[in-house]
Amino acid sequence: MSNTANSVLFNGHLAPMNASTSRYGGLIENGAIAVQNGRIEWVGASENLPAQYASWSRRDLEGALVTPGLIDCHTHLVYGGNRANEFEMRLEGATYEEVARAGGGILSTVTATRVASVDELAQMALPRLDALLAEGVTTLEIKSGYGLDLTTERNMLLAARKLAEVRPVQIKTTFLGAHATPPEFKGRDDDYIDHVAHQMLPTLAAEGLVDAVDGFCENIAFSPDQMRVVFDAAKKLGLPIKLHAEQLSNLGGSALAASYGALSVDHLEFLDEAGVQAIAKSGTVAVLLPGAFYTLRETQMPPLDHLRNHNVPIAIATDSNPGSSPLTSLLLAMNMAATLFHMTPEEALRGVTLNAAKALGLADQLGSIEVGKRADLAIWNVKQPAELAYRIGFNPLKNTVFGGQI
Repeated sequence: MSNTANSVLFNGHLAPMNASTSRYGGLIENGAIAVQNGRIEWVGASENLPAQYASWSRRDLEGALVTPGLIDCHTHLVYGGNRANEFEMRLEGATYEEVARAGGGILSTVTATRVASVDELAQMALPRLDALLAEGVTTLEIKSGYGLDLTTERNMLLAARKLAEVRPVQIKTTFLGAHATPPEFKGRDDDYIDHVAHQMLPTLAAEGLVDAVDGFCENIAFSPDQMRVVFDAAKKLGLPIKLHAEQLSNLGGSALAASYGALSVDHLEFLDEAGVQAIAKSGTVAVLLPGAFYTLRETQMPPLDHLRNHNVPIAIATDSNPGSSPLTSLLLAMNMAATLFHMTPEEALRGVTLNAAKALGLADQLGSIEVGKRADLAIWNVKQPAELAYRIGFNPLKNTVFGGQI
C-alpha cells in the first residue's frame, strides 16, 4: 500500500453518497479529495481546491468514478465446512425448513465449525474476505452463530478479529448465539436462551469481542419472547442489537427489535406495514439480503414500497453464509437488489455505503465522501455510478483507499 497522508486525489468523478437528496449525494465532475492522516480534509471541484493544498502530493484519478468504500453490513463469513449437499437437496425439492428439520441447515455447519481452531477458521474465511475486498469493500460485519457453545463462539469472534490484522479492512463482530438451539439443548430452547443471555453474552462482552448482538426470530428458530430475554441482556451490557426477522413468516420480530432501538432488522420478506412503521419510528435500518432470496427461490418480496413511503433507510448486504447465501460479491448483491427487488441503482449504491454504515452504527465515520470521515474510497474504471449495479460478473475496481492508504 502507498500512503496518501497530506495528499490530493484529483480529476475524479465523485459520487459522495451523503445525506443530500441530490442524485448520488450530488455528483462532482472533475472532483478532488484532500486527505490528511487518513481523514478527508476537503471535497469539491478540482478547480476550487484551496491554495493551502497546492503543495500537497497529488494523484491523478484520470476521470475514474470514486465512491465511498463499500460496506457489507451482514455476513457470516467465518465458519467450517460447506453445505453443497443441501444445495442439491433444495434443487431436488426440499424446502429450507425441511432441510433444517432433517438435521441440516445451521446445525450441520455447527458440527464442522466446532472442530476448527481459530487459525483454521480464519484461514478458511480469508478467500471469502479477499473476494469482497477485491470489489472495493473496506468495512464489513461478521457474525458468530455457528458455534452455539462458549468456546466455539469465542473462536469465531477471535477469527473474525484476526482477519482485520492480516488485511486492510475494518471488521465489526456481532454475537449471534441465538441462531439455533444446539443438540445438547435439544427440546430446551428456553434453557439455551437463558444460557446465551446470562452466560455466553456477558463472558464474551467482558472479553471485548462483541460489537453488537443479533438473533434469529423465526418459527424454526426463536420466538419474540425468547429474543426479548437476549435483548434485555444486551441492553444491560450497553450493546446495540440487530435481528434476523420476517424472513420466512411474520412473527413481529422487527417491531420488537425496533422497540429496543435496533441498529437494523434484516431479511424482511414478510414484514407488514405496521412493522415498517415501527422501524421507521425507531430509525432502524432495513437490511435486504437478495442473495438469500435468490438462493432459496423465495417469491415473497420485501415491502419496498412501504419502506420507501415511510423513509426507512435501506441497506443491501451479501448475507455471505454456507447455506442460504453462499455469496461473496457485493456488486452482484447490488445487481440482485435492482433486478429482483426493483431498487434503483442509486438505492443499491446507497445501500452498500451510507445506509450500510448506519446499519453498523458507523454513519458518523464512514459511508460517504465527507469532510471528517475516514478516507475509505473505491475507485472504479467506469463513468456512471449505475454501472456498478448494472453489470453481472464484472469487476471494474481500479483501486481501493483504506484509511488514506491506496
